[in-house]
Amino acid sequence: MKAKLPTQCPSCETLLSVSQLSCENCQTVVQGNYPLPVFLKLSPKQQEFILQFFLTSGSLKEMAAQLGVSYPTVRNQLDDMIQHIKDLNM
Repeated sequence: MKAKLPTQCPSCETLLSVSQLSCENCQTVVQGNYPLPVFLKLSPKQQEFILQFFLTSGSLKEMAAQLGVSYPTVRNQLDDMIQHIKDLNM
């Protein structure tokens, strides 16, 4: 079982940043302060929504059928996601 990458501080719940990366092959370590990619700033539910969107080739109609919800529900979720991602990038 792979460990999940923690994205929030377990103490104060602020988003974490990446401060160290290492190569398993040559043991090179790169240190710095890098923000998390936008995808990792999303909740697991939001990440799953984007994955489903990708796997259905962006077909909201197909997503609605797979999720057992209406097309407008999926459309509203997509609109909320778009606004949330725009807010993260500001």
